[in-house]
Amino acid sequence: MKHKISKGSVQETLLIPLYGRKMAMELYPDLFSDTDCQRLFDRIDFEAPVMSGIKAKIGAVMAATRQYDMASVCREYLKEHPKAAVVNLGCGLDTTFSQVDNGTAVGYHVDFPDVIRIREELLPKKDRQINIACDLTDHSWMDNIPTKDGAIFFASGVFYYIKTEDVKNLFCALAKRFPGGKIVFDATTAKGLKNMLKTWLKDADMQTVGLYFSVEDEKHLAAWSDDFASVVRKGYMTGYRKLDRRYGLFANALFRIVDKSRMCQMIEIDFKQ
Repeated sequence: MKHKISKGSVQETLLIPLYGRKMAMELYPDLFSDTDCQRLFDRIDFEAPVMSGIKAKIGAVMAATRQYDMASVCREYLKEHPKAAVVNLGCGLDTTFSQVDNGTAVGYHVDFPDVIRIREELLPKKDRQINIACDLTDHSWMDNIPTKDGAIFFASGVFYYIKTEDVKNLFCALAKRFPGGKIVFDATTAKGLKNMLKTWLKDADMQTVGLYFSVEDEKHLAAWSDDFASVVRKGYMTGYRKLDRRYGLFANALFRIVDKSRMCQMIEIDFKQ
């Protein structure tokens, strides 16, 4: 019997980003693959949002590309640190660890207690995957992450909603406690935050959500801590692989614009050893 997802529930909110990835996999199966994401939707009774046309396709490709970017960075880190902790910050129902699992790394999923309860209800537990129920700004969750084999942290669509000072404190604490570690996350500019409110947050009826953290220049982030070895910005849509011509001329032109304008960017911070 399939698990029923109620309209307007927390579960539905957590599933919407994954639904974009599911759409991208259906449109471009040779470009995007996420078996666990597909299995999740096979197990639930979910009334999918009405999404069609070029706007829906662009949104789906962007959602899937963000996950592809995160996974790419994690895989590169695991080449040098095969037993590392791979830590998903604000994990929701994200299944990225399954995409990068090399058989020796350990995946940690950190989110609010109510979200972790839903995750454990909808996603069966697997070996070497550990859920941690905690607010990211309460740094006690770090006590659960080992340091000896390396640690890579990633956050997908998370930091926009956290106050800048709290993000700074989090990054500095990670760099101090996990030397040789790394964090990768997506970001936008202050103008990008305003656009988020006017577009997809409005469509999702989430305009009351606070948006705080933005990145205008990665050099500003570099000054936050002497424990940062490097801070690198890459284009969200073009930084990790070439655009596919099947997306279409209009979509690819838009993707290049959002990358060049820094509206969609990926930030990688390496911590000093």
